[in-house]
Amino acid sequence: MPVSHPPRKSEQTQSDGLSDRGGPKATPPLAFAAVILANVALAFGPLFVRMADTGPVASAFWRITLAAPMLALVAWLGRARPRAPSGTQAGLWMLLLVGGIAFAGDLGAWHIGIRQTTMANATLFGNSATFIFPLYGFLAARAWPSRVQGLALLLAALGAGLLMGRSYQVDPRHLVGDLMCVLAGVLYALYFILMARVRIAMPPIPALAWSTAASIAPLFLFALALGERIWPGHWTPLLLLALGSQIVGQGLMIYALGLLSPLVVGVALLVQPIVATAIGWVVYGETLALPDWAGVAMVAAALVLVRRGSTSRAVAKPNDRDDG
Repeated sequence: MPVSHPPRKSEQTQSDGLSDRGGPKATPPLAFAAVILANVALAFGPLFVRMADTGPVASAFWRITLAAPMLALVAWLGRARPRAPSGTQAGLWMLLLVGGIAFAGDLGAWHIGIRQTTMANATLFGNSATFIFPLYGFLAARAWPSRVQGLALLLAALGAGLLMGRSYQVDPRHLVGDLMCVLAGVLYALYFILMARVRIAMPPIPALAWSTAASIAPLFLFALALGERIWPGHWTPLLLLALGSQIVGQGLMIYALGLLSPLVVGVALLVQPIVATAIGWVVYGETLALPDWAGVAMVAAALVLVRRGSTSRAVAKPNDRDDG
């Protein structure tokens, strides 16, 4: 669904960015650092969800609701203020609305799954966009991955399998949680696809502010329908969730989304299960063994390959960097 009608040159730029094969320009170091830091911050989300004394979907609602005013303020004070799309930009409105609803579904499903499976599985399954989003990029660009890109995806898949392998148990008690996290991963990939389109026409912070606002009502209604406890007794975990996951984590992610290809963003998502596995080890005694370390090494190698072998051209407007 087009959000605007940019000149033909812009369309080619977008295609190059999606395919990650557009030319000799290296992946922007600042954007690559942003996507890594974003995933480190997001990996702490499951910990704060488990600490919250509200229902799981209600904690997602507070993550969004507490972050929304801060994001709106930052966007308003920034160089690119969050002006509403005009009536002639109905496609952009629709992308923001559907993106916000998809993100609400992702958070709701993921937060339910977090409390019903292990930390590592929740984060790994919840980031199945690792493979869905790059696939979208190659399909959109009508290009096959290069040998280096294929090797990076293979290493990422093997590393993810090793990270999950020991922690996963064929246990009916984990099945619902795992399935909810898989659903969350699919919705997360849809959110990425929609927001990548939004970022063609809108800088990162306003884009995140609008999509965040669109997520509030669906999450509130979802929590009410499930009969969850909504009002918290302790605010600290929810404040940390809003600050760390939505403002810092998603803020950096949306910035990087406009400057990196889906392949780089997708492989970088595997930083989350690495950090989450470490958190589960320290906090919950979910011990690490040789396969886990091997998985970490494979994911790290995949990141090196996509960092060195990838090319990326900015999909968003040039002034996006100023607002990031």
